[in-house]
Amino acid sequence: MHDRTYTADATPGDAVTVAGWVHETRDLGGIAFLILRDKSGRIQVKLEKDEMDEAMVETGLDAHRESVLRVEGDVKEEPRAPTGVEVVPTDIEVVAPADPELPLDPSGKVDAELPTRLDNRTLDVRKAEVQAVFEIRAELLRAVRDAFRSHDATEINTPKIVATGTEGGTELFPISYFGEEAFMNQSPQLFKQLLAGSNLERVFEIGPIFRAEEHNTPRHLNEAHSIDFEGAFCDHTEAMDVAEAVTRAGYEAVRENCAGELEELGLADDFEVPSGDFPRLSYQEALDRVNATGELDEHLGWGDDLSTEAEHVLGQAVGEHYFITDWPSEVKPFYIKDHDDDPEKSTGFDMMHPRMELVSGGQREHRHDELIAGFEQQGLDPEEFEYYTKMFRYGMPPHAGWGMGAERLLMTMLGLDNIREAVLFPRDRQRLSP
Repeated sequence: MHDRTYTADATPGDAVTVAGWVHETRDLGGIAFLILRDKSGRIQVKLEKDEMDEAMVETGLDAHRESVLRVEGDVKEEPRAPTGVEVVPTDIEVVAPADPELPLDPSGKVDAELPTRLDNRTLDVRKAEVQAVFEIRAELLRAVRDAFRSHDATEINTPKIVATGTEGGTELFPISYFGEEAFMNQSPQLFKQLLAGSNLERVFEIGPIFRAEEHNTPRHLNEAHSIDFEGAFCDHTEAMDVAEAVTRAGYEAVRENCAGELEELGLADDFEVPSGDFPRLSYQEALDRVNATGELDEHLGWGDDLSTEAEHVLGQAVGEHYFITDWPSEVKPFYIKDHDDDPEKSTGFDMMHPRMELVSGGQREHRHDELIAGFEQQGLDPEEFEYYTKMFRYGMPPHAGWGMGAERLLMTMLGLDNIREAVLFPRDRQRLSP
């Protein structure tokens, strides 16, 4: 519809064609009102039964909720209308009728459980607050890309079908690849390292990752989107600087460019952009702070993982985004470099929101022989990763990077209860469709 006007752009005195969904109809006897909804908002269509073509009025009133209508008419000022204007129609066409029985109510007057919403995602995203989440997601990713470009990083796309898992283990989805076994990639880790060793030097990717983990929680997905960075001639501290800058840039863009969406979500008054440097706690300092609270049943010691409960306790204590640095070498993957002066400590770091982990990263082991030793220490066969390890014999510079969960970033930014609310068509252990 080349002559279509968005409802938000309808101005008194204009002759317009608007198109969208029937949000609701109010029949008051001699006069009726039809609320039409499109991407930009809603507009009232006024139906005066005694003064307008009877067939046109019937067309408008007989259309069930969520039917798609095209309305031609004149825009009039009307202070009593929801948006201060209304369309007095000259023609109404039903473009696509909707069944009278809807699986959920896009007007939001009747709540639906999350599984029902996800089963009927098209209807669900017609709700203004759900639409707002995904408009914000798009703006967030746009800002993230711009932030990477400002740090001289080149966008890349790496394979999602691979011969071996990034980190081995059981969290792999096997597939048949022309008679051979292959896997859906857990991470772009190895490929982005190879490209950091090329003349591109600094690279980033925003793309899907696949993990066959057993977790079935409000913050785990089996297909997620990872925001990845890798930089040549970077150490772990510089990589943390980039993670912090990218996160802050995302928040700033949402605050500046998504005022209406934040208002729709009830966040306009208390949406805060992280300010100041993110605190950087060593792993040992993190353990000490958790233990000092006395809120855990067990005392955490060197080498212990931080449980969800421990992360929550620490997040409450810190109260803002923060890093945990200097993780024990034994708990980090083979490609994370150890500190030269203390091989029991790695350069690995996590960036945390008070609710959960957002980023995992570190400086990489760029020395060939030490990398091979790391494979063997973790029980992995270096020969299976020969496409990766051989490049470390040809001048691999020091490099560092990280991966960030896009859905987790959005979830924590907007205070969503379930990570599935941050992805359009989530994949988890129970959900393969739609």
